[in-house]
Order: sequence, then C-alpha cells, then structure tokens
Amino acid sequence: MELFTPELGLVFWMFIAFAILFLVLAKWGWPAIMKMIEGRADLIDKGVEYAQSAQEQLNHAREEAEKYIDEARKQQAEMLREADRMKTQIIEEARAEASKEAKKQMDAAKISIEQSRKEAEMQFRDEVSSFALEIAAKVVREQLADEKAQTRLVNSLLDEIENKN
Repeated sequence: MELFTPELGLVFWMFIAFAILFLVLAKWGWPAIMKMIEGRADLIDKGVEYAQSAQEQLNHAREEAEKYIDEARKQQAEMLREADRMKTQIIEEARAEASKEAKKQMDAAKISIEQSRKEAEMQFRDEVSSFALEIAAKVVREQLADEKAQTRLVNSLLDEIENKN
C-alpha cells in the first residue's frame, strides 16, 4: 500500500510545481484566455446586434413592400374602375352616335319617300290631266262639229264671264 501514499517531499514538490504553474498561468495564460473569451463574447454580441439589425431591416423592408403592394393594388383597382367607366362612357357615346345616325338615316329615308310620293302624285296628276284633256278635246270636237253648237258654247261662256264680273 505504500504505492498509494505519497511522501511528504513529493507532496511538497508537487505543491511548488503547481504553485509555479498557477502563477505562470495566472500572470500570462489566464489574461490571454480571458481576453480571447471577451473578444469572442464581443464578437458574439456584435453578431447578435447585427442579426437584430438585419431582422429589423428585414421587417422594415417587409412593411415597405406591403405598403407598396397595397398601393399598387389600390392603383390597379382605381385603373380598373377608370377603365370600366371609360368603357361605359365609350359604349354610351357609341349608342348615342348610332341612334343619332339611325335617326338621320330614318329622316333622310322619310324625306326621300315623301319626295318620291310627291313625284309619283305629280306624275299621276299629269297623266290624269293629259288623259282628261285628250278626252275633253275629243268630246268637244264631236259636240262642236256643227256651227250651232259652237255658237251656243261661245254664248254660254260669255254669259258666265259676265255673271262673274
């Protein structure tokens, strides 16, 4: 069992070695380790700040994108309403124009029909009067074939003229 029990000299030298190692580490090792740990902590803190800043920028960018999308949707809806209003206006103008043109053509057709009717009526009157004159001429020739009938006709016409005056 002597293997497991250290002697006093061994413990003393181990304590001296440990104290020297502890002092060397405390003087040069521990500050360097702490400096590296603090640097790493600062780097992590900066990374966290950068990530938070990036997250805020991303959220801000999303909000702006939503604003732009909403504005674009509003503009699109307004453009569609305007296009629909213009379409309705164009259709109404086309209908009014077509109605006006149809009325104009109907009026022109009525005038043309009226003129054709008047021309036909005049032509009919001319033909009827022409036939009446021909018939009257034939009747007068037959009635006025002798001199007595001619004298009676002239006397009756003169009597009518005197009565009218």
